[in-house]
Amino acid sequence: MTDRGKDRFTKKVYARPKSLVDVKSHFCPGCHHGIAHRILAETIDHFGLREQTVGVACVGCAVFLYDYIDVDVAEAPHGRAPAVATGVKRAQPDKFVFTYQGDGDLAAIGTSEVIHAANRGENITVLFVNNTTYGMTGGQMAPTTMLGQKTSTSPYGRDFRKDGYPIKMAELLATLEGTAYSARVATSTPAQIRKAKEAVKKAFEMQIKEMGFSIVEFLSTCPTNWGMKPLDAQKRVLGEMSEYFPLGVYKERKQADFL
Repeated sequence: MTDRGKDRFTKKVYARPKSLVDVKSHFCPGCHHGIAHRILAETIDHFGLREQTVGVACVGCAVFLYDYIDVDVAEAPHGRAPAVATGVKRAQPDKFVFTYQGDGDLAAIGTSEVIHAANRGENITVLFVNNTTYGMTGGQMAPTTMLGQKTSTSPYGRDFRKDGYPIKMAELLATLEGTAYSARVATSTPAQIRKAKEAVKKAFEMQIKEMGFSIVEFLSTCPTNWGMKPLDAQKRVLGEMSEYFPLGVYKERKQADFL
């Protein structure tokens, strides 16, 4: 084999992002937090933001952000990450500020914070992981729990007559004037991962261009609390979840639209 042929087989084409800490993941097998972390780290590296980024994490599985992303991270009380991020961004407007939150955090106790941060057009970026359950605390019903889904607090399945309907946060926040970008993505297939990367880059660009609030919602698995094998959990995201929570961009502010 020629040297040229050897190079074809030894050339590195995929490497760990510089902003992703080289540690073993503690997340459950099949969980999508690790994929979301890699996308986040790759985007930070893409824009060269590592030294000027501040992340804000809340209570829940999302809080372990500080173990995996090599940036400064502030820990907020449950649900209050958008409020803390608002304070950081206003105090240090030259910093790139993002929150990393789960659905039990953002769509339940933190509903007020995220809605009003979006409505004010705070120039921050929110990454929202929706796995339809309270992942860390025992698998209780969340605001995004699917109808009929059994959890530790809805053992007979979620019933709209007494529990209401799953909240569609990407659509809800897209209706607010202060929101510059709102999208929902998934990471169950390579094609979905590519689109998720594009969405996160677009959300970062909105903050960099000072165009207002941006959010990317990730549909994620939780095999442990769903009581499923990882592959079955993947199928649930591709089927039931994506049907109720459609993937796509719900709002994208253009420069010409921004006043």
